[in-house]
Amino acid sequence: MKRLVLAAAASAVLAACGDGSLDKKVLLIGLDGIRVDVLAEVPTPHLDSLIGAGLFSDAAQTADPTWSGPCWSSMLTGVWPEKHGVYSNRFEGKNYTTYPDFLTRLEQLDTAFNTFAVVDWLPLGWEVSGGPLLSDAIDRLLVFSGDQLGYADADSVSVLAAVEYLETADPDAAFVYIGNVDEVGHATSTLAPEYRAAMEVADAHVGALVAAVRRRPTYANEDWLILVSTDHGRTDDGGHGGYSPQEATIFYLAAGPSVVRGAPAEPPGVVDVAVTALVHLGVEIDPAWQLDGKVVGLASKP
Repeated sequence: MKRLVLAAAASAVLAACGDGSLDKKVLLIGLDGIRVDVLAEVPTPHLDSLIGAGLFSDAAQTADPTWSGPCWSSMLTGVWPEKHGVYSNRFEGKNYTTYPDFLTRLEQLDTAFNTFAVVDWLPLGWEVSGGPLLSDAIDRLLVFSGDQLGYADADSVSVLAAVEYLETADPDAAFVYIGNVDEVGHATSTLAPEYRAAMEVADAHVGALVAAVRRRPTYANEDWLILVSTDHGRTDDGGHGGYSPQEATIFYLAAGPSVVRGAPAEPPGVVDVAVTALVHLGVEIDPAWQLDGKVVGLASKP
């Protein structure tokens, strides 16, 4: 069994062939519960550095309703709730057999893909509350319990584990979930100051993950696409679940050698994340998959 639970204790082709091209890789960093207008006011030097070198939209749109279950499902599968079937955090009606997360889809296409994920909200990776969203097909799936460890500590442990894996293993696609910002928003029922401080910590986690990628001994021969996004925003009282602009507007960030810099012509959707990741890795999207997302930010192939 590939899933490791650490709750209490803390046709597709690989793009790099023998022709001298860079080895395509993806790191998706998911920050839970970020409200974009507040993010713009918080010091986030690591995100700012990625934005300056990549493509960024603070007008992207997430799934309806704006609960974490349907929104993370849409981000990771590339389809809207009417297809993946999730409309709440109970994950009732999920249809991940037809619409798997993008890491699982990679494994289904070609087991040569090396996939990795670490999460600390249990339904994403474990059989609680109707989960998991991420499947056992993923090569290395680490699940920590934010509820038991506290999300601040669980995020730190998750990032440390991801840093080690990024530096020492050879993942083709990785997903790292960081959950404390959303937890603080709920706990304080406010947008400041604890909520903003949690965003600064999340930014430091992003910096640690990016630095780990760049420390890889093979980094010079690799083309990393770094995607960063959030599942939903929130109202002034820290809640979410409706579809107000404050809840439904998210950010989309793509950075790396294959990314076109600037802003997209149209606001992306949360479903674009998975599709962009797949295409960067050389996957030809099969119309039979019925994915709703599109590629956002990648340079056109010659």
